[in-house]
Amino acid sequence: SSRVVEIQSQMSERAVELLGLPQDRPCLLLDVGCGSGLSGDYISEEGHYWIGMDISAAMLDVAVEREVEGDLLLADVGDGIPFRPGMFDGCISISAVQWLCNADKKSHSPPKRLYRFFSTLYTALARGSRAVLQLYPENSEQLELITAQAMRAGFTGGMVVDYPNSTKAKKFFLCLFVGTSGTLPKGLGTECADGEEMHQAKFTNERTRFRNAKGKSVKKSRDWILEKKERRRRQGKEVRADTKYTGRKRRPRF
Repeated sequence: SSRVVEIQSQMSERAVELLGLPQDRPCLLLDVGCGSGLSGDYISEEGHYWIGMDISAAMLDVAVEREVEGDLLLADVGDGIPFRPGMFDGCISISAVQWLCNADKKSHSPPKRLYRFFSTLYTALARGSRAVLQLYPENSEQLELITAQAMRAGFTGGMVVDYPNSTKAKKFFLCLFVGTSGTLPKGLGTECADGEEMHQAKFTNERTRFRNAKGKSVKKSRDWILEKKERRRRQGKEVRADTKYTGRKRRPRF
């Protein structure tokens, strides 16, 4: 749908911005999980060159049909990045890296596959360059696993969170530096109204504390009520504001 395309290109734009590329010359970028080449279109518009890798032949066929300007490679990035050392001036990835946390085959070990991906990516990137990987982590454990393997492979940097206070617009960008340690860019929407810096939102497991075995919040618990209200708001219904009294237990009356 056009909404997906729009979000995809916004994230590509943000990822390329976070790469901090030199303005004066075209660069060669790697697009990990390039799919049908939507992020690549933006890279081309900006006057840079790219090579895209994806595990899906069907998606790459769409990219070929769309006559994208980048070169395409059908490959599983969990097996490593097969390019010569220092070849790329940067790497972007839009909503792909979290898939490496899943073991699709018996032989797959997510930590090993992540380490293989990050260590070969580190080698393929020029010194002083960056990789910016936008991802949808399922939980804080996934985030920690991904970040830990990236650091093990030699990268420095960390997570940039855009709009940390918004459920809908919140986006995670793993911003990694090769060789030289840069300063981590600020997430969008992290300044408070009074110009005070807000602390980067940590990905917490607070929401999962009250979940029962089925993954649903315990009925009538505060979390259950808040989730229900949030769903209603998304449906455009009028819902009372959340306060500290929401879902509190009342004392029994005499």
